[in-house]
This record gives sequence, structure tokens and C-alpha cells, in this order.
Amino acid sequence: RFYEKVQALHQDPKASVDNPLLAFSLIKRLHSDWPNVIYSDEATENTLALHAGFKEVEQELPGAEDLDGAARALMRLQDVYALSVKGLANGVFQRAGAGRPPLYSPSRRVSLSADDCFHVGKVAYDTGDYYHSIAWLEEAVGLFRLSYGSWNPEDRSSLEDALDHLAFSYFMAGNISHALSLSKEFLHYDPSNQRVARNVVKYEKLLEMGTAMSAGPLRRPNGTRLQSRDAYEELCQRPGVQVGLSGGSHSPPPHCCPPPHALLGPLSPQPSPEQLPGLSCSYETNGSPYLLLQPAKKEVVRIRPYVALYHEFISDTEAETIKGLAGPWLQRSVVASGEKQQKAEYRISKSAWLKDTADPVVRALEQRIAAVTGLDLRPPYAEYLQVVNYGLGGHYEPHFDHATSRKSPLYRMKSGNRIATVMIYLSAVEAGGSTAFIYANFSVPVVKNAALFWWNLRRNGDGDGDTLHAGCPVLAGDKWVANKWIHEHGQEFRRPCGTDAQD
Repeated sequence: RFYEKVQALHQDPKASVDNPLLAFSLIKRLHSDWPNVIYSDEATENTLALHAGFKEVEQELPGAEDLDGAARALMRLQDVYALSVKGLANGVFQRAGAGRPPLYSPSRRVSLSADDCFHVGKVAYDTGDYYHSIAWLEEAVGLFRLSYGSWNPEDRSSLEDALDHLAFSYFMAGNISHALSLSKEFLHYDPSNQRVARNVVKYEKLLEMGTAMSAGPLRRPNGTRLQSRDAYEELCQRPGVQVGLSGGSHSPPPHCCPPPHALLGPLSPQPSPEQLPGLSCSYETNGSPYLLLQPAKKEVVRIRPYVALYHEFISDTEAETIKGLAGPWLQRSVVASGEKQQKAEYRISKSAWLKDTADPVVRALEQRIAAVTGLDLRPPYAEYLQVVNYGLGGHYEPHFDHATSRKSPLYRMKSGNRIATVMIYLSAVEAGGSTAFIYANFSVPVVKNAALFWWNLRRNGDGDGDTLHAGCPVLAGDKWVANKWIHEHGQEFRRPCGTDAQD
């Protein structure tokens, strides 16, 4: 039965990674479901063979941190894209509100089990996040009720577990009467549980005394760094029209790129092209002999801050080469914290750094970046190429690429602050993953093989506050980007100061 379940779920191996629900169930099965089956009573006849086979691969399987991270990723997708938990449990990526089309429609709908929903709710419960625990545990309770009486060896939880955790979640949220009814339902299935019986007495007393907390609306925990969370999530939910040019980088199409406004995804009301003067598409040589025979296909996305998209900047073969080079070196991405660097929940991805000596493809890419930007990329004027992979729910909350403090590790290069960013999209995604510029109020979707360029500093060397940006969570697919950060030293005659000190 377990084998047939696995076979049914993974008829298409690629979908197992692209669909976040399938990815979560895959991680959960490898971490807990499969071991539970192997060590269950039903497996006693083949105990030695099963245990030996499992031990051979145990070290390569996902750990508890991976599974909890996958659960948090589902909650992140739920929040940022305003997805219905009931819809997610049924395999539908539907936003709250009637009549809205799904954000993502997988080729085959995959629903979550009661035990799956319980685990997501338990991760929230363990951190005191009752906003999320209630929604997911409600789904778990509903599904366990439907299947009560049948039990699967791979499940770690039961209806009683879900009722117990849901009751306490409602109690902590101030809804004593519902906590009481759930606890009484628990005792119907397990009347000998003294702890829950004491809780029932406690809840009844609180209700009689009228001292129970008022059950106000549940509020989502606010991220410590997200002062502009609503704007960020609105931009992620309403990305621009997905555009891009098909084919490799050697056969330019009749037109450089789509209309400039097609990429914009601002909050309503959306500016018309007439309200955004100066936007253009062009073939650019930038005065570089390197680009004479094959000009860059440049689309100006915004003037302030200046953001440009270079279509077909890299070929499929080059993108796959760079991903292959970085793959063995990927590590959890870190962020600057004071004078140190550390992991953080607001940046979930894996990254690796590639020198230009790593492969001729990397060297050629650096030459191309230097040609289109007109900037000096020789060490130490630019950082190595950073390759980043955003998997299940991968994201990077609003941040600046330039340092906002002189104590930042960026200054250890002794080449000044980051003057510019080039971000190359090495893959396509099915949904999500846009780059959202929060204060400037627009977003750019993932355009495979294109490169996004913007200035982080003004001409006077001050940071440009309008470049606050975020990598929206990947809703479906596997997002790869390559970042090139260029520093201000060495660019004095390539991007000189303006005559206005405020420029």
C-alpha cells in the first residue's frame, strides 16, 4: 500500500520538486513516514532486511531541520500569496475570495494527508504561532475525523493528537469555549487522559467566572524586519505579465523586447505608459567592440530607480554550466548582521561563489557584464559571481544590496560600497519568485536567461533608498539566479560624480 502511494505521487519526477505540496510530502516521507513503516509491527517479518537497507541511506535523507523548514515554507506561501489553507490541503493554490483564478495549477492535483497538515500545524504550535497552528490543525482534525478507525503505519499523529494541540491553540488565542468543546471531544476518544480532564475543569471554571480572555481576531505574527509587509506581499501577489524571448541568445527576434510597461506589477492604480516617461527598448552596444556584432537587448523597466532588463543575456547552455559548477558548493545563504554574517529566516536559499577562473563560461559572462554596464569588474572592484538557488518557498525579504553601515563586512574588500547589481535569471519558475521593489512600487517577474541591472548608489555615493527590494517566495518551480555585485572604487571615471551634490 505504501509503495503504491509513492508510485502514484511521483509519476513525473520533475513535478515532485516543482509542486511545493509534493516537495513537502517527499521530504516528510523520507524523514519520518518511511522510517515509521520500517519500524512498524507490520514490518516484523522483514525486520532485519528493512533495517539494514534503511541504515545504508539514512545519512543522505532529509533531517528534522529540513522537514520543519518545508513546513515553514508552506506557511510562508500561505501568507505571502494569501492562499487558503483548506485549498492547499486539497492541492489547490487558490487565493482567499470568490472568483479569483488559482495562482498555480499543477498538472496533477495532490492533496495533503491529515498527518501532513498536523505536522505543519505542530511546527507553528511549537513556536507559539497560534495563528498558523489553528488553521492547519483544523484541517488535520477534519481529515482525521473522516478517516477515524483506519490507521497508517507511516503516520506519527492521530485525531487525539490533533484535538489536543488544537484545543490548547484556541485556549492561547482566547477562545475558551471552543477549547472546551475540543477537549471534551478528545475525552470521548480517550476518557482516561487525566491531563485533558483537568483542562476541561479549568476551562469550565474560567467560563463560569467570566474571567476568560476575549477571543479577538487572530493576528498573524509580524516579521521583525518587515515594516512594509503589506506592500511587499501585494507586489508578490500581483506580478507583471510573464514575458521573455524564446530560443538561444544567437538569433535576435524582430523586436527587441515586449512593451516596457508589460513587466510592471505595481499596486493599484497601475501607472499607464504615459505616466512613466523615458521607458524604452533598444539594441545597445554601449560603445563596446564586444557588443558590435551582437548588441544587448535592453529594456528600461524604470527610470527612478534606474532598472534595466537585458533579454537573452545568457544562453541555456551557459546557464546549465553555471548551475552545474555551483551545485556541489551550495551552502545555506547568510546575511550581514553588524560585523558578522549569519543565517536568517528572512533569507531562505542556498548559494555558492564562482571565480572567473572556474570555467571559460564564467569568464565570458564577466566580460559580457563589463561590456553592458561599462564598469570595471577586475578584482577587487567586483565580487565573485554568486549563484543562488531558491527551492521550496525560497525567498529574500526586503533588503538593500548596498551596505547601510560602515561596519558592514562589504567594506572588508577595501573597494567601497556596492555601486551596482547585475542579477541573471538562470531558470524559469512556474509561479512566484518575482523581484519586488518595495518603495518604487513595481515588480519584475522571472524572465529566463535575462539579466536585471540597477544602481544601488546615487552619483554622490549615497545609497538609493528606492532600491529596497525583495525576492518573492517561489510558489512553484526551482529558481536559480547569478548575482554580480560591483563596487564603487575603480568606477570613478566610468560613472563620475554629477555637478549637483544632491545627485
